[in-house]
Amino acid sequence: MTGGSRRALLELLADGRLHAGPALASRLGVSRTAVWKLVAELRRLGVAIESVERRGYRLPAACELLDAKRIHRAAANGHGGLPGELEVLFSVDSTNEYLHTAPAPRPGEPRIVFAEIQTAGRGRRGRGWLAPFGSGLTFSIAWTFPEMPADLSALSLAVGVQVADAMRAAGAAETMLKWPNDIVWRHHKLGGLLIQLKLEAGGAASVVVGLGLNIALPDEARRQLMAAGAAPMTDLTEALGGGAVGRNALAGQLAQAICAGLDRFGREGFAPFAARWHELDSLAGAQVRVAHASGHAEGKALGADRDGALRVDVGGRVERFLAGDVTLRPLPGPSP
Repeated sequence: MTGGSRRALLELLADGRLHAGPALASRLGVSRTAVWKLVAELRRLGVAIESVERRGYRLPAACELLDAKRIHRAAANGHGGLPGELEVLFSVDSTNEYLHTAPAPRPGEPRIVFAEIQTAGRGRRGRGWLAPFGSGLTFSIAWTFPEMPADLSALSLAVGVQVADAMRAAGAAETMLKWPNDIVWRHHKLGGLLIQLKLEAGGAASVVVGLGLNIALPDEARRQLMAAGAAPMTDLTEALGGGAVGRNALAGQLAQAICAGLDRFGREGFAPFAARWHELDSLAGAQVRVAHASGHAEGKALGADRDGALRVDVGGRVERFLAGDVTLRPLPGPSP
């Protein structure tokens, strides 16, 4: 069976209603056995299709499938639409790896790739990114700077600003940033960025910027994440107070915001993003613990330098961290 056949079946099931097997077979122009095989294939890819004996199949909830034309239209309603090439893949191991292993695009002609199903999504430091079907957005953008930006190590902070402001514009007014690349809401993780760099001949630099965002995270996925020791999670549905989220509209808005940010970063570096990043810094003034390659440190978070390094007051001495995992620490209580 082809990816097109699997997607065609999902399009019929996307309304969340119960569909009889014979009706699905007729709509798809295949046998009932072929429908059963398609359902089995989708389940192996992680799509939770429910079977009701003698009545048919359904998804646990309605789902808006991604569509390239609708994403383009949503981006055009922002500030100029999307440059370059846009793909919506049905299934891929990782959108970041898909682009990172491909030839770098020419400057001004980025490649943008969304995936309905990501089988081996990646987070920072090689961690997996759990993204059940229809529960969020996973996409990557390959971008080439004509010349190496001076502040390239701060790129994730600049992109974070663009994402957070787009989320706020979508109604999640308390969206903040957690150094170096988490999107958070009330100190719960809403999404994360992953940036991979490739140096090109002639001084150019190509990056792949990946974003994973939770829209409606299923309870089972939350339990899996908690069991694996993940940071507290949330999703956009919760941040919006239960409101519906249009995946294509949000996809277009986020992709357009990131592309605009990459363009400006290439011309001006981190400077035009710095003040806004500090306004969105969820760790500002908090007691934190930084786990890094050579150990850990605890102290008061003081924000980021222009190169993206986190500054922490550790016992009266300011230390800088270019990489590491940061967790909030409780404030010390009064002496007994």
